[in-house]
Amino acid sequence: MLMAVAATFLTVSATSALAAQSTTPRTSAAELAIDAAVPRPEPANVPPPTIGDFKMDSTASVPDAAKAIEKPAESSPAATATEPKPAETVTAPAASDATTPTPPAATATAPAAEPAKEPVKVSTVAPADQPVADRLRDMLGAKSLRYFDRKSERAAVEKFYSARDYAPQWTQAGKLTDSGKGVIARLRDAAAEGLNPTDYPVPDFAAATSPDQLAEAELKLTASMLDYARQAQSGRMHWSQVSADISYPEHPTDPAEVLANISTAKDASAALDGYNPPHKLYKELKAKLAELRGQGDGPMIHIAEGPALAYKAATKKQGEVAPEDPRVPQLRAKLGVTENPDGTHYDAKVAAAVRKFQESADLKPTGVLDDRTVKAINSPKRDRQIDTVIVNMERWRWLPRQLGASSLGNAYVILNVPDFTLKVMQNGHQVWNTRVVTGKPGKHATPMLTETMKFITVNPTWNVPPSIIYNEYLPALQQDPTVLQRMGLRLERNRDGSIHISQPPGEANALGRIRFNFPNKFLVYQHDTPDKHLFAKEERAFSHGCMRVQNPDQYASTLLNIVMPNERYTPEKIRSMYGRSEIDLKFPTPIPVNITYQTAFVDDAGKLQIRKDIYGRDAAMIALLKNGRSRDLEAMVAHAQPNYSRPPGSSLPAGVNFASDNTYSSGPSFFERLFGGPSPMTPPAPVGRRPQPRFTR
Repeated sequence: MLMAVAATFLTVSATSALAAQSTTPRTSAAELAIDAAVPRPEPANVPPPTIGDFKMDSTASVPDAAKAIEKPAESSPAATATEPKPAETVTAPAASDATTPTPPAATATAPAAEPAKEPVKVSTVAPADQPVADRLRDMLGAKSLRYFDRKSERAAVEKFYSARDYAPQWTQAGKLTDSGKGVIARLRDAAAEGLNPTDYPVPDFAAATSPDQLAEAELKLTASMLDYARQAQSGRMHWSQVSADISYPEHPTDPAEVLANISTAKDASAALDGYNPPHKLYKELKAKLAELRGQGDGPMIHIAEGPALAYKAATKKQGEVAPEDPRVPQLRAKLGVTENPDGTHYDAKVAAAVRKFQESADLKPTGVLDDRTVKAINSPKRDRQIDTVIVNMERWRWLPRQLGASSLGNAYVILNVPDFTLKVMQNGHQVWNTRVVTGKPGKHATPMLTETMKFITVNPTWNVPPSIIYNEYLPALQQDPTVLQRMGLRLERNRDGSIHISQPPGEANALGRIRFNFPNKFLVYQHDTPDKHLFAKEERAFSHGCMRVQNPDQYASTLLNIVMPNERYTPEKIRSMYGRSEIDLKFPTPIPVNITYQTAFVDDAGKLQIRKDIYGRDAAMIALLKNGRSRDLEAMVAHAQPNYSRPPGSSLPAGVNFASDNTYSSGPSFFERLFGGPSPMTPPAPVGRRPQPRFTR
């Protein structure tokens, strides 16, 4: 603005300008703008300005005088003239010429700039939602613990609504949004995922008419949504509640991420569904659960016996035949026919549901409700199958979302303990499979875990674990001091007095020719075995916890060709390494190994397979799901707790101890190999827990 003043003064002579400023009134808009632009110093002791005070910066551009009045035109010239200007607008020209002194009065007496005022925050909440937002602000500040008992969820919810100025997410002007409708639909369909819909209560928004009621319904739906996401991803129970020999990587939900994901998704229902397991085998179980239920949601309704009911569509000669029966409403509820729930007519919808159920129960799909169909619907076996499918779906929630190594084409190993099978998967397809022998029920059960296989050992040495020494070898030594020698075992006495027993590599080694190593807290692994005859049995739970593989040379070559494809390993190449020296073949990239417990799964033909609950895992989980946490969990899993102790009456020479070793095997029992049968000694009652690894062979 000062430059505009200088430019204007240069258009006239300095003398006439100075003379005119005291005598000639300013009437034009340009002159009034000039007056408004020049600060007015106090008159006392102020020298008159000279032409030097208006020396122009030769590098500055001269603004158009007309532009100087564009902005002030919005207000009166008088109002503009009285507005104080920052001091730097006067002293700026002097900075361009170091020899030009700054007028002292210009900086000494210029009025100080007023401090900047805090900008008034404009609410982004729609006026119709502001009362609800106000109530949400109050409720989250004082009563959030009432709705969110988890600290992380409470903090995430408070931050989420604060960022929205506490505007409701699920309603607008008291009406449900598409996002709210999608979340409610997903919660009400929780049973389809093997979850319990009553765990995720849906508030009645239609009955919420006041801001208080709408705010409370808002928070209740948010709480149910977070509960659903957490349980859909991690499970309704933690695996540690079931047994001490289960260990999977934790993958909890992040409440802040859930809120951000659902609130911004185009389809909130699909986004919430995404927290359920993505695995193909899980989705196949979900489909079978729907078939078992006949698309319904509950096995508790009992259909009474009665006359056969058949529906016939209308024809030209005969109209529609839909017989009426008082059992039909129960049948609708049982088979999930939601249309006309109280209707007593056996119509087309009901007949179609009956036909679909008959297909799943291996009955002729006639659509006629006859005695066989009624018995199948009421079958306790069917109810048990539903429970079995649900607990297996629950166990899938414990597993990692990605089972394999992405750098290896998502390759992984999956071993199903109750099915006694091992599969190698890559790119979504089965590459290889074999039979396995798993741990005996009780304290020798094979654990459930996820780890990574890092190397293979050819010609392994078996270091006998202390548990087998105490429970099997020591009693045998008391009966026959030469037994270890006859077994090909090596006994070594260490300097500290401890004793180490091992079996050197060889054909008769308890580990066979190959050991597959995936270090884990349970100290179990997979390996070969000299006892091949056990693979012919249907149920193969004979080991001390480790997993014996039927075709180890093929297994090894399959894994090595995945991690080192250029080496071209074959079973023959693996067998050429057999000898007396240990050889470790390390994997450049580890392969994930998933030990699972699938008593229900869908086979390649699409048929539901049910396996025996050899470790009682299903029974424990069903009890938890039905009875909640009131059941004595310690009593439930006591059979799986590690409890090795030295048998009473066993003794060693003074100063002799058995050396602890963490290398384990699931080879044949010592007594089985020595005497050809089960151990002749009944295991003694435990007298105290020893800090020894639980699983042995």
